[in-house]
Amino acid sequence: MRTVLVVEREISSAESMVRDLRRQGFVARSVGTGAQALRTYREADLVLLSLELPDVDGIEVCRSLRTESDVPLIAFTRRDDELERVLALKAGADDCVAQTWGFREMGARIDAVLRRSSRRSGPAAPEAISLLPLHIDPRTREVRLRDRLIEVTSKEFELLYILAANSETVVSRKELMAKVWGSDWGQASRTIDTHVSTLRAKLGSSRWIITVRGIGYRMGHAARSRGPAPGDPSGAPAAPHGGAAEDQRVANSVW
Repeated sequence: MRTVLVVEREISSAESMVRDLRRQGFVARSVGTGAQALRTYREADLVLLSLELPDVDGIEVCRSLRTESDVPLIAFTRRDDELERVLALKAGADDCVAQTWGFREMGARIDAVLRRSSRRSGPAAPEAISLLPLHIDPRTREVRLRDRLIEVTSKEFELLYILAANSETVVSRKELMAKVWGSDWGQASRTIDTHVSTLRAKLGSSRWIITVRGIGYRMGHAARSRGPAPGDPSGAPAAPHGGAAEDQRVANSVW
């Protein structure tokens, strides 16, 4: 799911564009000024930019965005002014149109610009993740724990990879549903719980994936283990200080 940042001063117009984009399967949000666009564009896969902004000239925003990054950029204007469109294109916009388009044309133009951008940059090579003693390789789709291959399904792999790639943060259930299953928030979110439970069993510990109640999941403290405890030939992570009581407290917190 691609993220589109709409930069539009008119609130009603921005809300309408965001709704149309969401209907077409994009993740969309809006800001109302050029300054906000320059602060937040890195969160988007494409910027949809009005040239008529309340604080900064839209052409200057185009130049600034293009100087700072190669984020795909479509500019639009309420006026059917050929010179303004030419200036926007010369300032770095990938496309520029008058704001008379229908939402289907808007989606088609966004798809076209994203395709051209993808061909220019090429696909990003996914990186292997090592959270010792756990190793996750997206190129071979393998999960290894202390060099032992863990058999996982495609969805289990994607779920674990997303959590591991964001190991210091909580990943919301909504984000997991969107990225792994391509579903809206309300659709079969219990599927996540089932996959998390299965992954915990395959990894041999419920502490690998922590439930953050009401929000989502994060990688547990077992992910930060650097190997077997001294004198532990089994290679199992050392138990946290506090012994059995602490183990029970952790188990209760994750389940």
